Amino acid sequence: MEKLTVRICTGTLCYIMGGAELQLLGEYLPDAIADRVEIRGATCLDFCNREGSGKAPFVRVGEELITEATVAKVVEAIKQQLG
Repeated sequence: MEKLTVRICTGTLCYIMGGAELQLLGEYLPDAIADRVEIRGATCLDFCNREGSGKAPFVRVGEELITEATVAKVVEAIKQQLG
């Protein structure tokens, strides 16, 4: 079974704006979906330098970009993508 990849930006801006809390995302995933998700840190996703990309912190859930990411927003996006 292929896992859904979640990439959390750990660049300075994202880290300061809430990305530090996002590093604990795995602890908040329901047991029913935790084994279907692969969580990775990314040195910088570079969205903070792109106009119109939204605000930090940034997380990619599969191909979906989550702006102003919180644990709750990311978990919801994961649930939607996994069905």
